[in-house]
Amino acid sequence: MRLLALFIAGPALWAVLFAAVYALHGIGCAGLTGPESLGGLWRLVMAGVWIAGLGAHVALLRALPAGRGGADRWLPLTGGWIGLGASAFTLFPVLIATSC
Repeated sequence: MRLLALFIAGPALWAVLFAAVYALHGIGCAGLTGPESLGGLWRLVMAGVWIAGLGAHVALLRALPAGRGGADRWLPLTGGWIGLGASAFTLFPVLIATSC
């Protein structure tokens, strides 16, 4: 059971990060804070959350136990790398796409 929890830690962190960034995006697009009213700060906040999340992924990868070899080692690392790759790829549009 612990091996499964370690495997899904990376994708679970991606899911939390994805929800947080796109919730911020939705708030800004709904006009509650508005990207134009904050003078670009809104996009910087989303980028900051994304970069902090990438840092959390790297910290997770470094904190994973070494294991005895075999699946005990490569399965948690695979999940960690999947989460990091998904966060980097799916949330990168925050930096380059138009606001809404």
